Amino acid sequence: MILTYSIFFSLFGLVFGSFYNVVGLRVPKKQSIAYPPSHCTNCERRLTAIDLVPVFSYLFLKGRCRTCGSKIHWVYPMMEAITAVLFTIVFLKFGLTPELIIGLLFVSLLVIITVSDIAYMLIPDKVLLPFAAVLLILRFVIPLDPWWDSLVGASVGFSVLLLIAILSKGGMGGGDIKLFFVIGLVLGTAGALLTLFFASFIGAIAGIILLRVRKQGRKTPIPFGPSIALSAVLVYLWGEQFIGWYFNLFM
Repeated sequence: MILTYSIFFSLFGLVFGSFYNVVGLRVPKKQSIAYPPSHCTNCERRLTAIDLVPVFSYLFLKGRCRTCGSKIHWVYPMMEAITAVLFTIVFLKFGLTPELIIGLLFVSLLVIITVSDIAYMLIPDKVLLPFAAVLLILRFVIPLDPWWDSLVGASVGFSVLLLIAILSKGGMGGGDIKLFFVIGLVLGTAGALLTLFFASFIGAIAGIILLRVRKQGRKTPIPFGPSIALSAVLVYLWGEQFIGWYFNLFM
């Protein structure tokens, strides 16, 4: 039974991962997510079923358009696969419980903002605000323990990032600040702060690697959203283990 559900959530994740690519790439440009239908951005050919099977089409076509041979960006299959993996892990973690709904919505948001931040260095309000509203309602229905930790976590996450943005004179984007409101809402106070710690560490490492690979100056902007998303997923799924390990190490 567990294997059947795992396969279901993997396939479910692949399909939604493909859709999240569309949302993450079109919404920041104020384009419709329905029209025009999926097409090659180089030759404008409308994609058919053989082009649209998540991950597998990319592998079958060797990462190129069937018509013009232009390269298909690696972000597409990567985010499809990541979504499938995350949907499966969330199911295995929470099972068929109410928290599964929050988990699937939360990782969905993180996948979408990762796509948009990689592509445009932007986390759009049109994605953040609807997810924030739904997750706020769900956290009252499916509360943390204590129930008020969601509200405190959201306030702390937002305030800390806002303070960093002020002190760094714009070094933190508005989308990152609002994203931490949602993260605090889902994870609570300790989870939001732990996410910020991990995100800073991961972001610093990613920044060093990218600067060396690109050979660009230190002032070159680097999207922080993917580091936040990865950290939030780690804390959401295994935060209690990280906190327990920390206290066992130093106490």
